[in-house]
Amino acid sequence: MYTIAAFESEILMQLEFLKHFESQVQLSVQNQQKAIFCGTGDSFGSAQLGEVFSDFRVKALDPLDMSKYKRLLNNHRLYLISISGNTISNIKLARQSKIATAITANPQSKLANACDGIIHLKFNNTGIQTAGSVSFLASALTCISLVTKFKMPNYVNLYKTAFRVSKKTIRGRVYVLGNLYSYPITMFCAAKLQEVLGMDVRYERIEQFSHMGLFSSRKGDTVIIFEKRNKHNEKLVRQIKKCGLHPVLIDPPTNDPIGQVIFFIFVSEFLSLHLAKIKNKKECFFVSAKKLRNASSSMIY
Repeated sequence: MYTIAAFESEILMQLEFLKHFESQVQLSVQNQQKAIFCGTGDSFGSAQLGEVFSDFRVKALDPLDMSKYKRLLNNHRLYLISISGNTISNIKLARQSKIATAITANPQSKLANACDGIIHLKFNNTGIQTAGSVSFLASALTCISLVTKFKMPNYVNLYKTAFRVSKKTIRGRVYVLGNLYSYPITMFCAAKLQEVLGMDVRYERIEQFSHMGLFSSRKGDTVIIFEKRNKHNEKLVRQIKKCGLHPVLIDPPTNDPIGQVIFFIFVSEFLSLHLAKIKNKKECFFVSAKKLRNASSSMIY
């Protein structure tokens, strides 16, 4: 199976995962204040979601930053998020800490063995290395469930709607913008477009884009906005159109923050998948870019 086909299969597998998803026992307010979520790549997005859904009681930090600021290790429990359990920065951090929980799909990994606790992420996949989808959804909802209780939304409707609205024209450099609950997903969306297609993609908060990213844009570039339609983002759309940019406002079909997160995850995946099919791609970009992949792996593992 080609890696694009595997990516598509694992996107569909998310429906079965959501059907059987089991929330974690919610951490008390006191324990949330003493918790730090760490991850890299997609897993850092999961950590950030845990932070925002905890009303910012939990801290989401980069593991390399944590290893250089060891004072934070005192009196905090680390939640180290790594699907493979082999991310070296997380493993080193676990060995430095006395109290750490691994959030991983591999309970036999080095990370799991270095921690005194484990949360086992359980989901089906194709067994083929491809761009992350169901793995990210699993870690994201697990982190959220650690800090708040939620009711599972109508994810089938969200999936179908995301499939439909994701068939957008994307050209030039791409900017993905979000706020609060959607901002961590903009990083995930950028990662999918980069991994699958090798595109030049940047992610930013909506307010910050007008101060910074906008000035690096060029006529014809695409600006994707992950936010419920409102007066502010409608004004932004009008203004950037005047600059010759191509705005794409993705308006979620729900006001529920959890529903919006799931919806934007689906949208992020389908944007990459649809574009890959238009370009007749069979393999994800990171598979063919062997030197880049080797450099990445040598730093990660």
